[in-house]
Amino acid sequence: MQIKILGSAAGGAFPQWNCACSNCRAVRAGTFRGKPRTQTQVAVSDDGRSWFLLGASPDLRLQIEATPELHPREGVRQSPIAGIVLANADLDHVLGLLLLRELQPLRMYATASVRRILCEDNSMFGMLQRIPDQTAWSDLKLGAHFHLCDLHGEDSGLRCQALPLSPHYPAYVRAERRTQLAMGEASVGFIIESHAGSRLAYMPAVPRLEDALLRQFDAADVLLFDGTFWSDDELIRVQASGQTARQMGHVPVESALGELAGVRRPRKIFIHINNTNPTLDESSSQYRQVREAGWEVAEDGWQFNL
Repeated sequence: MQIKILGSAAGGAFPQWNCACSNCRAVRAGTFRGKPRTQTQVAVSDDGRSWFLLGASPDLRLQIEATPELHPREGVRQSPIAGIVLANADLDHVLGLLLLRELQPLRMYATASVRRILCEDNSMFGMLQRIPDQTAWSDLKLGAHFHLCDLHGEDSGLRCQALPLSPHYPAYVRAERRTQLAMGEASVGFIIESHAGSRLAYMPAVPRLEDALLRQFDAADVLLFDGTFWSDDELIRVQASGQTARQMGHVPVESALGELAGVRRPRKIFIHINNTNPTLDESSSQYRQVREAGWEVAEDGWQFNL
């Protein structure tokens, strides 16, 4: 399996356009010991020819252009991107879908609840469902294994399993609508397995850790895990208001280091890193603590084969 990290930041990217936190100021001043990042986006392939996107970030067009493997190869209109697998309906996870409207055949995977939010409640996203021969939506079942196939049903060689993570839908989903949706389908993580048996655990938004989830992690070769915030009160300290990390559905990195200490098998990488997170600063004590614990902090452009 080939894995490409096209983007590694949380919503808003790094630096964030309207943020003047110490990290963002230092990046703009050219004094930051770290790298800018686009919003989280991962691509996977079993054969290097047919690719599936995990989510569709607002930075997707830029990320595709920066990745030769995702460029058209033949004909006037063509793309090696065969489909998209959606973990949730958060804007920073789905806005890129609107950039993929150019009559390219695509298979979309999402829970039934996420599909309803996008295709039934929103006329702009619904466009992707109504254009003939452009998209086919497949409702994924929690816990069940399914093969990633293109619009025409050709198997990519990758098998996927969706695991429920958070019951919280985005704030833009009406309260009345939420009562009609399955709570377990709000936000999921993915275990992706190649035909050769290599396994990727992709978990960009994890509100809590349970034993069953830890066992899934320990069976993986690579773990891409929620690195949104370093501490639970990070945003409150930076902007003097807001919610805690856990209230927003994220286990803080400083807690995850202890809770995941027993997960030893996979290569462990934090992804979906907020612009306020001190681990972005490679000269910080928090970054050193992460590296000493055997973790890495994802960067745009990383790629590896399993």
